[in-house]
Amino acid sequence: MPATTGQEARRAAVLGSPVAHSLSPVLHRAAYAELGLGNWTYGRYQVDEQGLGGFLAGLDDGAGRWAGLSLTMPLKRAVIPLLDGISPTAASVEAVNTVLFTEDGRRTGDNTDVPGMVAALRERGIRSVESATVLGAGATASSALAALARIRADGSGDGSGTGGTGGTGEITVYVRSAERAREMRGWGERLGVPVRTADWARAAEGLAAPLVVSTTPAGATDGLAAAAPAAGGTLFDVLYDPWPTALAAAWHGPVLGGLDLLVHQAVLQVELMTGRSPAPLAAMRAAGEAELAARAG
Repeated sequence: MPATTGQEARRAAVLGSPVAHSLSPVLHRAAYAELGLGNWTYGRYQVDEQGLGGFLAGLDDGAGRWAGLSLTMPLKRAVIPLLDGISPTAASVEAVNTVLFTEDGRRTGDNTDVPGMVAALRERGIRSVESATVLGAGATASSALAALARIRADGSGDGSGTGGTGGTGEITVYVRSAERAREMRGWGERLGVPVRTADWARAAEGLAAPLVVSTTPAGATDGLAAAAPAAGGTLFDVLYDPWPTALAAAWHGPVLGGLDLLVHQAVLQVELMTGRSPAPLAAMRAAGEAELAARAG
């Protein structure tokens, strides 16, 4: 964990392509303000897979020591060969969304998407589900499977949340290709969760599950909005810009959005990068909500 010493100037940033829409600077800066870290800065950089190595190599620019980086698509897997090590959570899904710079100059990777998703679900009272649907098959989908695996392991079986029997039953992942289907079944075996795959053309059938996790890019689920069930379970749509998605707007049950995930994973990132715990969840959420409202207005 990076050490912090009073008002020592430190830097952090989010990288990705595209990245202009990212709320991470708003959330992290709100945390720094609450924590009294006045000399900490958090930036945003457009970096693709080809430019990632060069960006990491050029970080020692004398403009304040780097504490860490947040990574969004398409960098979560591309960064792994460039690191000195990764956490067990990141290894379990082969995806890194957090890079930490240690005092001895090492670059280590972690994944806060998985525990962030678990925390967001628990905040809504979802501790176990009998079955679930995952829409999509990218890095976020594998993180969703890992989060569902944790719920399966930790579910209290007390009838709370969308389940009631304790533990997670079968997870159906809707994908667009046979290759993606094989990948997701492999992730299920690796993570110890029962996964079956189905063609994306049948994705409307999956909306009847007690929990539906949409991990797809903007617009990908718009065609499913008309199929939203009249008495839906919980929808967790990981997008936050644009928000609401057409599917979220049409949903008749509880809805979690990308801001729920982003805030909870950012809380963990702030704690890892600053060494301060707990991070100010309420202030970070309020800052994110205000920014989204300003963009919508």
